[in-house]
Amino acid sequence: MTNDALLETYEMTSTNHEFPVATEAARGTTYDRLIIEALARYPEREAFVLGDVRMTYAEAAVSMSRIQQVLEDRGIVYGSGVGALSVNIPEVWLTQAASYALGAHYSGLHPLGAVDDHVWICDDAEIEVLVVHPMFAKVGLEVAERSSSVRHLLVFGEAEGTEDLFEAMQCFEAKPLVPGPAGEEDLAWLQYTGGTTGRPKGVMLPHRSMVELARAALTSWQMPETPRYLVAPPITHAGVLPLFSTLARGGTVILLQGFEPKSFVAAIERERANCTFGVPTMINALLDHTTPEDGDLSTLESFFYGAAPITPDRLAQALERFGPRLVQIYGQTECVGVTASLHREEHDPIGRPELLSSCGRPVIGTAVRVIDEQGHEVPDGTPGELCVRSRAVMTGYWKLPDLTRETLRDGWLHTGDVAMRDAQGYLHIVDRTKDMIITGGFNVYPKEVEDAIATHPDVTAVAVVGLPDDTWGEAVTAFVVVREGAQVDAAEIQQVVRDAKGAHQSPKVVHVIDELPTTLVGKIDKKKLRELGRGERDR
Repeated sequence: MTNDALLETYEMTSTNHEFPVATEAARGTTYDRLIIEALARYPEREAFVLGDVRMTYAEAAVSMSRIQQVLEDRGIVYGSGVGALSVNIPEVWLTQAASYALGAHYSGLHPLGAVDDHVWICDDAEIEVLVVHPMFAKVGLEVAERSSSVRHLLVFGEAEGTEDLFEAMQCFEAKPLVPGPAGEEDLAWLQYTGGTTGRPKGVMLPHRSMVELARAALTSWQMPETPRYLVAPPITHAGVLPLFSTLARGGTVILLQGFEPKSFVAAIERERANCTFGVPTMINALLDHTTPEDGDLSTLESFFYGAAPITPDRLAQALERFGPRLVQIYGQTECVGVTASLHREEHDPIGRPELLSSCGRPVIGTAVRVIDEQGHEVPDGTPGELCVRSRAVMTGYWKLPDLTRETLRDGWLHTGDVAMRDAQGYLHIVDRTKDMIITGGFNVYPKEVEDAIATHPDVTAVAVVGLPDDTWGEAVTAFVVVREGAQVDAAEIQQVVRDAKGAHQSPKVVHVIDELPTTLVGKIDKKKLRELGRGERDR
């Protein structure tokens, strides 16, 4: 029976029964309530590690209480906006938690972002209090001066011309933490997308979504029983996804303030980390710039990775180097990173090599459909748009009602990802609908071409885009990075694709470049590649 038929059957049977109306006793919980419960449950355990600094759960609760009182003193109430611009420190997450406990919404500004983008996000998100790390004090001052929304600038420490949050916290005695006024459908995390195709969109993630993130991570991500979570990506962004689930199990969050391959591996050994999170560009860097002698990884149980595609060939190399530790996490900001997961044992290049191109099966509690342009489910093995139904799905796009209606329709989140589902229910992301190339009347999905090129032994990274072409409509164009000292010519790359996918998918143009440009969150920046390709063509 298809998903459509199952849903229709459910809707018919559910209307034939009388169900009691939900009461206050059945109301869903909120994210701030879960945070407060976790901090109270393990007071003596180590919650955060940053270098030589160690913070217990009890100390984290005290800091959260004082930050909450500082924010409240600066006028933050239910419905207000709070922003943060910082490298990884415990207090940047505790500021987020304190905002939720006041019923406010929180937005993280990316440490690599431009001032103009920071100002735009602050004004769009109606951020009233902006908290920054001292290294961003000058940027914070400029943002606060130019923003029409920011009323108070606070700094995690001392910086000339600014107010020290830590000093302000000392003016308040810690109080017992209590859940705030927000309900499960109230806005919690107003997270902005990368904005590579224009202004970033504010994704409204309510408390419901954040609670579902925690539940999905604990049930479907193969987290260790007592996690020691090492995180290098910014916890203002994707690095935060497993953070609360770590605390919910009484684990420890080990913070790094940036990613450098050898230091990352050394930190795993030093802190005996048993789980970590990275994007594929980090995995590539670990493969290219570390050796087994750089650090003992024996404590590592789960290496969560996601946020961008990785080629099966590169994934096989990572499995050979790191062992059966990889867990793929697939999702979008619009469903707070929660849709599917591919478990450790499913990364099997010998017994089940076809799964190396899969992002796994839906996490427990998430329903998916793969549909055609008319909205009908397609048979297994047929490409179509992936749609998601889950409690993790966003409320909508902030101040963008038309785009919200376009994305959330017919009761489903339309992801814009092209996927195929196999007979066992595993999802294979083919590409983004907007990235599909139409060349000579044929549909070409860049990811399939990228996967083929990545099998060349001297290729370490690859990205494929379509560029306007008078003959073909669009020309398949490949950008490749090769191993140090190697030489690869276009004919080799074209032949690899021709053998694997056919002549119509073989790139018309191949550019060998030093490195692929990435967005702030580590995804390949195809907008910049298209600009580079057009520039090369014009020359």
